[in-house]
Parts: sequence; C-alpha cells; structure tokens
Amino acid sequence: MKKVVIIGTGYVGLVSGTCFAELGNDVTCVDIDEQKVVQMQNGKVPIYEPGLEELFARNIAGRRLHFTTQLADAMEEAEVIFLALPTPSGDDGSADLSYVLGVADELGPLLKRYAVVVDKSTVPVGTAEQVSVRIAKNAAVAFDVVSNPEFLREGVAIRDFMEPDRIVIGTSSKKARKVMGELYSPITNEGHPIFFMNERSAELTKYAANSFLAAKITFINQVANLCERVGADVESVRLGVGSDERIGNRFLHPGIGYGGSCFPKDVLALIHTAHEHGYDFDLLKTVIDRNRSQQRVLVDKILKYYGNDVSGKTFALWGLAFKPDTDDIRESPALAMIQALTEAGAAIRAYDPEAMENVRARLGGNAKVVLVKDEFAALQHADALLIATEWNQFSAVSLAGVKERLKKPVIFDGRNIFSLKAMQAAGFYYESIGRPIVEPQVVV
Repeated sequence: MKKVVIIGTGYVGLVSGTCFAELGNDVTCVDIDEQKVVQMQNGKVPIYEPGLEELFARNIAGRRLHFTTQLADAMEEAEVIFLALPTPSGDDGSADLSYVLGVADELGPLLKRYAVVVDKSTVPVGTAEQVSVRIAKNAAVAFDVVSNPEFLREGVAIRDFMEPDRIVIGTSSKKARKVMGELYSPITNEGHPIFFMNERSAELTKYAANSFLAAKITFINQVANLCERVGADVESVRLGVGSDERIGNRFLHPGIGYGGSCFPKDVLALIHTAHEHGYDFDLLKTVIDRNRSQQRVLVDKILKYYGNDVSGKTFALWGLAFKPDTDDIRESPALAMIQALTEAGAAIRAYDPEAMENVRARLGGNAKVVLVKDEFAALQHADALLIATEWNQFSAVSLAGVKERLKKPVIFDGRNIFSLKAMQAAGFYYESIGRPIVEPQVVV
C-alpha cells in the first residue's frame, strides 16, 4: 500500500484515484472546488462513467478514498503525487500549463519526504523538466518528476485502468522507476505490460497515440465519403480493411467526426509542438480540417433533401454526448449539428441518456432546442429523425414505433446504427454515412 495523492478530480483524476484505491492504496483526492469535494465526501460521483459509482462507494466505505480542498493536509506522508489537472488548448493550439505549473509552485515547501510527482495530465514534451524546476525552487527534500500519461477511454475507463493495453512510465530515475513499478504491480502481475522510457518519450507517446487514432477515424470518414460517390458500401470496405492485422478494425467506424476532450486538443498540441521545433506536421492539420467538415456531412444531406430550406422544420435528435456511455459533450458533433440547423431556421427536439443536464447548462437559453424525457418523446411533431450518438438503446428501438410517431418516415443517421435491409423493410427514407440511400418502395 502506498500513500497516493491525486491533485485534480476531473475525469482522469477521479477515475485514477478510485482505481488506485481499489488496488489497495490510501488515496486522497484534492480539488479547489469546495462544493464538488463535499459532494464526493457524501458519496456522490460528479461524472458519469459505467462502473465508477460502485468502486467509488466501496472504497469510501473501506476508508481508502478521501477528498479534501487542503493540499497541505493531503501531502502528509505522501509517496506518489499525481497531477491530474486541466491542460486546455490556447488560441494558438498550445496546451495551457498554468494549472500544472501553478500546483508545482505550491508543492515544493509541502514535500516532507522523498516523493514521486507524476504528470498524469496530457502535457507537451518537456513539461516534466519544467515541473521539476518549479518544485525545486522551494523544496527541501529530494523528489523525482515522472511522466505517466493516461490512456482512458470514456465509457470503458475502469477496464482501461485495470486491464490496460500498456502502462507508460517516463523517468530517468532508478528510484522513481522502482516506486512506480511497485504502485502498478497489481496490474502488471496480471500480465499487462509496462514500458519504461525517458520523460520526453512518454510525453510524446500520448500525443502520438491520440493523433494517430484521430487520423484513423478521419481516414475512414474520407473513405465513406468516397464510397457514396462510387457506389460502394463503407461497411463492407471497413470489414475488408479492418481484417488486416496491420490495421485492425478499432476506430475504423465512419460517422460525423470525432469529439470529446482529448482528440481535438491533443492533435492541436502536437501540431504546436512540432511548429516550436521547426517541423510542419501538415498531416495533422489536414486531420483537423477534414474532421470539421465531417461534422457538417449530415447537415448537408439534410439541407439537400429539403431543398436547402429547413425553416419551420422540426427534427428529432438522438444523442448529444460525443460518444456513447458518457455524459461528455465537449466538441460533440451533435452540438455542431444543432447550431447549424437552428441557424437555418429549424427546431430541435433532443434526447440523450446521460448528457441532458450538461446540454441544458450549455443550451438552456436556446428556444429552438427542446430537451425531452426519452427517445420517443423526441419524435413527436418531428419531420425527421437525426442520429448523432450510437447509444445501444437507440439501435434496439421498435422501428414501427419510430415510424408511427414521425410526420414522415425519414431518418438521417450519422452513426450507421441501422442496417439498410431493416430500413428498407420498415419503409423508411434513410441516409447514413458511406452507404447507399434507402428509399421506400413504391407499390404500384
């Protein structure tokens, strides 16, 4: 058991802290938001992540998971200190390190014994060195700064932490390597690999991984757009391409672009890092540009269908989170779709299983957007159904029930959740991504 401190209780910090407690460590999570800390002390999880609530409650009850606003109190006997702080994109695409470096300035005088300070946040190359310099200004004891990037996917973050594809540790210190190896030993003892490298390599690994996945998504979206023009079916193409073990089928699903908190800002940050070192990462610039245009693909299909005039139309929208199994709406393609359609004069009736409160906080003042209680309520008085997030419950609905509630049987599917055969059999006009248009058969 180690005394672990997690500074920052956002998505990464809260999941990591809870999971480290589940592994048997004594974990204290620190946050400056008093209301949020009180909420967590009372056993309420402030984010939605499948499986997190159960682990959270169990480890609070087991007195292995604690919360405070007082950094000094948490630092007593701290052995491993994780910085899980926001690194938002600046106007130039660079990662804003003000939160990370601000905490680093506070840590020096609070260190009472040797400790390993871990950059868990996604940070640019060279950040570990900057953090080390800032701590050293006021530190009276030895310490090491390590890079340990997270690879958690929203919706499956607990599994990703407990059963990771890999653990990456960036350190040049043998002592820190030993501490981090011990901390992760319950996971590595189960056969999950850990890779030790220098700090800069670990920092770049995270950016490179996310940027590659963003490029892979963008590639299949471009293939889907070509499929529509040549009469191919992207689902067949995807299976044929993804079966190649050198490529694989993960992140090879066409749609209306990527979103979330990671891919958009990490691609921008890697471009900025390259620029700072005299390199033009033009491939990633294209990825950003193509993803922005992909978020309009479904809107363009809708406008074309209605002769570029959707004023007075009402659309049911299923899905507001950027992906299923999360309530995260950051950079969500659904929000880009809402903005484009409402600016064109349409009204939206929207539903999402988890993201409703976040959207209400963001769009509550938009009279053209009505948030409803369930997917069927969204269909009432709607001219067509739009699908932006591939929640399982949407693909399992009664198509007859959908058809009965819509003014006309028209669906625009940005995530390809329905089969073409099912749409044909149910009598829908159906447009998806990279597949042929389905039109109702006319009975003569």
